[in-house]
Amino acid sequence: MKIALFTYSTKPRGSVIHTLELGEALQAEGHQVCIYALDKDNLGFHRSVNCSSKLVPTKPVAEKLLLQRKQKYFQGKREDRDLDPVDELIKQRIQEFINYLTQESEKYDIYHSQDCISANALKVLRDKGTISHFIRTVHHIDEFNSPYLQACHDRSILEPDLRLCVSNYWQQQLQQQYQVNAPVIINGVDTKRFSNKVNGEEAKLRQQLNIQGNPVYLTIGGIEPRKNSLKLLQAFIEILKTHPQAQLIIAGGETLFDYEPYRLEFFNLAKQNKIKIGESLILPGVMADKDISVLYRCADAFVFPSIKEGWGLVLLEAIASGLPIITSNIPPFTEFLDDKSALLVDPNSSKDIALAILDILNKNLTQKLISNSANIPSRYSWQKSAQMHLKHYTKLLQNH
Repeated sequence: MKIALFTYSTKPRGSVIHTLELGEALQAEGHQVCIYALDKDNLGFHRSVNCSSKLVPTKPVAEKLLLQRKQKYFQGKREDRDLDPVDELIKQRIQEFINYLTQESEKYDIYHSQDCISANALKVLRDKGTISHFIRTVHHIDEFNSPYLQACHDRSILEPDLRLCVSNYWQQQLQQQYQVNAPVIINGVDTKRFSNKVNGEEAKLRQQLNIQGNPVYLTIGGIEPRKNSLKLLQAFIEILKTHPQAQLIIAGGETLFDYEPYRLEFFNLAKQNKIKIGESLILPGVMADKDISVLYRCADAFVFPSIKEGWGLVLLEAIASGLPIITSNIPPFTEFLDDKSALLVDPNSSKDIALAILDILNKNLTQKLISNSANIPSRYSWQKSAQMHLKHYTKLLQNH
């Protein structure tokens, strides 16, 4: 098959990683894959990809317009006809996909979107007759205050010819909220790349990032509401009272949304409690791909009290890297973790998170968690995921 996969970014967010890994796995199964991605900074993907890719350019002029609109919006000078700045951004991104694909001469058997933006673009092309069908993987369902964003989101779920999802929980939610059937396909993890085997780069990364604490806690995903960063910081502040040498690393964080008010609240809380950035709290941002697997091996535990995820790829990576896990006691995490393989916490309670962060210092408990979770990654491979996708692709083509 000739398969086109679409993603909204070149940065290492969960659905982008999913797209790249799936593309490479489908290519390895003998199919011709091309990944299309919006490339905001003209730097390409954060790592090399073993299949074809085409980078969709974005317009810097529109970025200036967005900044002007944003300034007007926050100054209360927005006119009724002006879209919210984020609405403006999403509208632009959808149109950039449409413009690029309208001029694209290459034709594919499968057009598969991994996000709302490219799904809206593919809907336009299908409605014009440029393509005959499209698929969307729904990683999770969002809710927006903006009517424009909510309409885009709803279209991206209701309009595809086939919907897929990555967990039983979101399958149920799609059925309940949208009355659509979305078969579940698994995520995967590269256990050759993510393991507890040191490669000699750990000391260099520790020095580069000033990782010298005891203990060292790691989370990946940046500072944003969905990652529950404020509650995590509140918990960590309590830990520092008894373990002043502890360090918290929050890596990653490239996203379409800037979450400016939330981030301000986070940094104000850190400042009020005299948390030193670069010492107790390490914020390396988006890291080089080669450093991510090394970073896991620089930590003592992985803390991920997120309040909403499609699946939690970073949890699989952390487990494969031999780390004990603290995460939220909510699905989809509870689909592959239980209280024997992870410390499951109430994500709404910073106290609960703090207690787990202290409990995981118990070496006997840590070893039990690591041992009980060790076999989980073997259940999830990108090869299996690709094979599941191919069955659904074949069925869709037979019906068209």
